[in-house]
Amino acid sequence: MSLASSPSLLNDSLTQIAADIDQEFDALLKLPGDARDRLYAAMRHAAIGGGKRLRPLLVTATAALFHVDRAVAVRVGTAVEAIHVYSLVHDDLPCMDDDDMRRGKPTVHRAFDDA
Repeated sequence: MSLASSPSLLNDSLTQIAADIDQEFDALLKLPGDARDRLYAAMRHAAIGGGKRLRPLLVTATAALFHVDRAVAVRVGTAVEAIHVYSLVHDDLPCMDDDDMRRGKPTVHRAFDDA
């Protein structure tokens, strides 16, 4: 592989893992159709459609080295990303940084309130 093709390989890998992680979050965070809908909507707002997804990419790349099933690695990568997303939501709260925007959209506490 030439060095010229490396950025394309990385970009393709990042695009694929982002789609895989968003698909996992979409399946895990379906609106339940009850009083929890607003909570689930806030979680979907934070988790789906943003970020570089470097952590899940590292998880899946490492898993591939050890011949771990990719579906299992994506699930673990989703868990790692969930922890990361939680830390961002927490950091954005008014009692912390009080940020208005995250990943090009309003922070969770701006879109849904801080409760």
